[in-house]
Amino acid sequence: MNEELRELVKISNAVGSDSSLVLGGFGNTSVKTVDGRFMYIKQSGTALKDMTSRGGWRRLKLDSVLAILKDRTLGRMAADEREGKAAKILLVACDDKFCGPGRGGRRAVKPSIESCFHSMLGRFVIHLHPAAVLAYCCAKDGRAELERLFKHQKFPPVWVPYANPGYMLAKRIEKLTCDYKARYGRAAAIMFLQNHGLVVAANSSDSALRLVRRVVNTCDSKLKQPKAAKIQPADNEAIAEASSAIRRAIFQTGGKRVAVKHFINETIAGFMTRSDGRRLCLGGAVTPDELVYAQGAAMWVDNAEPQIILNKLKRRTGLGAEPPVGFLIKPLGLFVAGGRGQVSLIKDVIITYLAVRSFAADLGGICPLNKRQRQFITGRYEEG
Repeated sequence: MNEELRELVKISNAVGSDSSLVLGGFGNTSVKTVDGRFMYIKQSGTALKDMTSRGGWRRLKLDSVLAILKDRTLGRMAADEREGKAAKILLVACDDKFCGPGRGGRRAVKPSIESCFHSMLGRFVIHLHPAAVLAYCCAKDGRAELERLFKHQKFPPVWVPYANPGYMLAKRIEKLTCDYKARYGRAAAIMFLQNHGLVVAANSSDSALRLVRRVVNTCDSKLKQPKAAKIQPADNEAIAEASSAIRRAIFQTGGKRVAVKHFINETIAGFMTRSDGRRLCLGGAVTPDELVYAQGAAMWVDNAEPQIILNKLKRRTGLGAEPPVGFLIKPLGLFVAGGRGQVSLIKDVIITYLAVRSFAADLGGICPLNKRQRQFITGRYEEG
């Protein structure tokens, strides 16, 4: 294992094993070779904590990746065509032999869809979605608060207005990076991506890891922590009845049979005692991850009456929204619907975004994705 790959595995495992930094396997990391010819980057769909010297990454020819950003024809294409072509170019740019099982044979394992923006930044790049950072990135006053938090830095962070993941986000970061270099003579070390997350870049793996933790700790230190909520014991029969009502409602509206599991903890209980909890669940998804893995915000239900659950589900899907996989039913707690292997991850995603919504509410209110942004995600997004 060469030194660059060793360092990539090191930073990936370090952040991927820290629950304050990484939810599930989300995020991506990269390391460029000293000669500037290649970039090792996390492969799409791999959990950062699971990366090893044997897999979970791709090696890309850096010039081929940078050429994507110089191809003006891509910017004139429709979104589906553009993202499809960019993905194919990234596969061709791969300089290794990794592949994985595919229908009818073998298929190439994709590098992260964010390879393009990694290519133009520092030697060591870490892109994550920590809840403490998302609280600001998903809030109406988040940018102003971040500027106050980091105002004493000689080289301030960059705020990146929302852009669709992949090519469009890379082009936006390219423009902001050029502007930043013109002003400060260097690229930014910290970027806050609206409704998306955090990017840091450094010249060493240790510096990148220290920077990630410093930024997350700084953000977390100024968040108004909710008061601990007392967890009321729920009646097992009531939980069973609510679970059954959710299963029936999902089958009646979409024809799907799912498992439903109940959860309650201090975060869930605290959110359900908020006077604005119902309103905070009405805004739709606030990040691509929340939309992909939890199909948007959990649905607030005042009680477990089966007809109420069915009617609310019909209204939500009738408006063209994805059916929810999370249901907050007062006073019972959170119910998660999905395949048996998915429920635990969905639960973690929903609980994280309950906290993000609570924090964002104290920072001017949540700033959800709009309809066009959601449509792009549901049509094309793959875990980075």
